[in-house]
Amino acid sequence: MTVASEASAQVAAKTGISQMKRREWSWGFLFLSPWLLGFFFFTGLPILATLYYSFTDYNLVKPDEIKLIGLTNYQRMLTDPQVAQSMGVTLKFALIAVPLGLIIPLTFAVLVNSKHLLAPNFFRTLFFMPTIIPVVASVMVFQGVLNAQSGWINMALGGLGIEGPRWLSDPAWALWALNLIGLWGVGNNMLILLASLQGVPTELYEAAIVDGANAPQRFFNITIPMISPVIFYNLTLGVIFAFQYFVVAMLVGGRNGDPQSATMFYNLNLYRTAFVFNEMGYAGALAWTLFIIVMVLTVLLFTVGQRFVYYASD
Repeated sequence: MTVASEASAQVAAKTGISQMKRREWSWGFLFLSPWLLGFFFFTGLPILATLYYSFTDYNLVKPDEIKLIGLTNYQRMLTDPQVAQSMGVTLKFALIAVPLGLIIPLTFAVLVNSKHLLAPNFFRTLFFMPTIIPVVASVMVFQGVLNAQSGWINMALGGLGIEGPRWLSDPAWALWALNLIGLWGVGNNMLILLASLQGVPTELYEAAIVDGANAPQRFFNITIPMISPVIFYNLTLGVIFAFQYFVVAMLVGGRNGDPQSATMFYNLNLYRTAFVFNEMGYAGALAWTLFIIVMVLTVLLFTVGQRFVYYASD
């Protein structure tokens, strides 16, 4: 009887826990339901709609004449010079923006984490403040800062006897100008890296000092490995952001990607296709191709990059 009662008590306990979990799941879904419904109707359904339209010749001007055309839109992309040109611009930008988006915030984080810096909280606030300024306002400010005649950067270079470039009107300097604007908002990444730096165990540095390691050796052999998960996180988001770059390019170069299509990013070409030329079907194909490219790059990053990432739990 004792064994039977213990077994029934265990079954009852398990059933009680199961009922409690079901109740928690029910309440959880109830509170999440507004977001889930909003995501389904305003994000999920439009995504599925673009997938369907990518196999059609849907034109916003002629919505009643839509018909399925199979893979024609995807085949068209292979011979469209605008697609190749815009992807080239995006890749060039990514090759500059992603490294800068890692090195500059890390430099600032190391600087404000230094014990020898006076008023570190002031500098942390100073570096973070630009991130709260709206993008449009930031671009308007930088259009004045980077002006070839009256911008203070070229005026400062002129004072040193250096002729400043035409930042926003020279195709050779346009991407560099956009990256300068991008560095204005690295404060968020700086704070994330700063938090990871402060999480590195101090005993590791103390042991390294006892062993005779200098500052560069401690940085590359202790700091970098210990914060590598955060660096990898910022790297992944940086790559995704670079391939989604649109707003600043649109504000600076307009829908034509001026100067001379130097700022014609892939997303800007997608926007023109959909809302200037009204070719919504072809735009859907462009969008899904971009999604596949970003997904493949993300999988590659996780496959290759994880070999160089150190996790303390491992």
